[in-house]
Amino acid sequence: MSTEHGSPGSVDGDAAASRLSALDRALYTLFASEADAARHSAHREQYRGTDLGVGFDVYVARLHGLAWLAAVLAVVPTLAIALAAPEGTYDVVAGLLARVAPVGVAPRPPRLLVGAVVGTVVGVATRHGVIALGGRYLGWLASARQADIGRTLPGAARYLHALSSGADSPREMLRKVAENDAYGETAVAARKVLNTAALTGSLNEGLRRVARDTPSRDTLAPFLLKFREHSEQGGDALANYLGLEARMLGHQRSQAQRRNEGFLELVAELFVVLLVLPALLVVVLTVMSVLAPGLSAQIPTPLGPITTRALLIYGAAAFVLLVGAGAATTVGHLRPTERQVTYSRPEGPLETLRSTLTNPASAAVVLAPLALAGIGAGHLARIHPLGSLLAGYVAWGVPVGAVAVRRARIDDAKDREIQEFVHAVSGHVGLGRPFGEAVELVAEDVDLGPLQEDVASLAFDLSLSDSPDGADRRTAALSRFVDRVGTPLAAQTMGLVTGAFDAGSDTESVFETLQTEVGQLYHEKRALRSDLAVYVGVGWVTALLVVAIVVAVDLYVLDGFAQLSAMPGSAGFALDPNAIRPERERFRFAVVAVATSIAAGWFAGMASRGPYDALLHSGLLGALAAAVFAGVGLA
Repeated sequence: MSTEHGSPGSVDGDAAASRLSALDRALYTLFASEADAARHSAHREQYRGTDLGVGFDVYVARLHGLAWLAAVLAVVPTLAIALAAPEGTYDVVAGLLARVAPVGVAPRPPRLLVGAVVGTVVGVATRHGVIALGGRYLGWLASARQADIGRTLPGAARYLHALSSGADSPREMLRKVAENDAYGETAVAARKVLNTAALTGSLNEGLRRVARDTPSRDTLAPFLLKFREHSEQGGDALANYLGLEARMLGHQRSQAQRRNEGFLELVAELFVVLLVLPALLVVVLTVMSVLAPGLSAQIPTPLGPITTRALLIYGAAAFVLLVGAGAATTVGHLRPTERQVTYSRPEGPLETLRSTLTNPASAAVVLAPLALAGIGAGHLARIHPLGSLLAGYVAWGVPVGAVAVRRARIDDAKDREIQEFVHAVSGHVGLGRPFGEAVELVAEDVDLGPLQEDVASLAFDLSLSDSPDGADRRTAALSRFVDRVGTPLAAQTMGLVTGAFDAGSDTESVFETLQTEVGQLYHEKRALRSDLAVYVGVGWVTALLVVAIVVAVDLYVLDGFAQLSAMPGSAGFALDPNAIRPERERFRFAVVAVATSIAAGWFAGMASRGPYDALLHSGLLGALAAAVFAGVGLA
């Protein structure tokens, strides 16, 4: 169990360090003391509201190690550009110094001195920027947890209210919330309460500590403290409190939804910077490198010689891909956990093959040969190896993403029908019919579309006299129903029914709560899809914008630089007439633009539904960018 903070000499710090990797131990030795610095005091408070799996001192050590690495990576190309810049650049700098210096004439600064000064400034700024961004990341995680708790706490409160009509103790009620991943960060908080209670031997102490450390100071903290207070007063007091609190939290949730829109806009602006700015810098660097013949110097590598210019351009393209991957990962982490759908490949090759058109995990395996086919086709067509890799990626990623979209539409249709199913069953239960009989009547009388087969199977399972492994018949049937439907909404709604039945709660009360719950959850799902649509738009607009900029540079700027390079004495720049080859530069521009399109597609897909949608969006955008360059004759 990692501690929040431990000095290197403490027992807890040594125990934690002994479980770290070799790299983490080295960083811990070098930078762990930085956690005590005053500039990290605010970060420490933000860390308490996160759920990171490492201690605060280890996080700070990693952050400082990353900051120094980023500084070095920023200094190296800065020095390379400074040393390879044309003579005219330094004449311009000397002229500017002469105008602002107190003396009439300023000497031309040596290349190495200029590179050292500029590199130092860039390195220091990069290092401080990474450290500041690491602190902001903790704040974003805490804010994301707070928003997730605000979304899931009303449902958890309604669940606890349904459980309170049974015979469960407060500890057992919290355990059922903790075991239901559909309640996201509220379930995580419940697990922390139970873990702390197990260590201290007191549930009240667990509730107090989690209320102290949670980032949700205005909602979860008072809820846990009042839960502790009313649980000591008896079951009736706790049930009355939970019923009232569930209604109050539902009202607060609708108000918080409007406030969260501003947070989403802030995050969207950040991702615009992370995706657009690096791409624009790549284009600017590429254009400026044309003016620096020194960047054409050969650098020996194990794979053969390469020019400094090519290394910077391809390195920038790789950097854009890393930025896109990081942005997509961040969006995936910011998505509410109770809305994330994961797909598992069935056991056995035949089952995997049968589920290819409905399970993207199966499609990713079965359709893998398409990637090899695409690469082979590109090789036979004698296109560049990077183009062959793109063809293979598109040939595999787009069909897999299409399967994911098809499955998502099926799941959306099932979620719509779950509302009808719950309302129909509730009507029969309200008339006094047993749950199993109510489900059977609904399966026979109500057309539930894509959910019909799953409901029929549930009715059959409930009619059986025995259940597997001796488990409760009703619980086992509901569990199989949730597995067959396979959507988060089904897990949330049926999980409430299962937990309440296990607690011995009143069936009519359970379904009265469930009707409210399923309507609220479906509304929140649609609202989330609407909120995240802005991220999808950001990804596509970014890709199209970069492609348009690069095409414009190719068509209207590059030829001008080629003509300029043919005049060595023009504008004071001594250019190599052979330094610029438009076909080569256009291909490199295309590589940068296609890489940015793929990165933007990852970002848009993760915002849409998840990793499989990221394959679809990145494949489509990569293919679109390549088609644009081929269509205008630039690739």
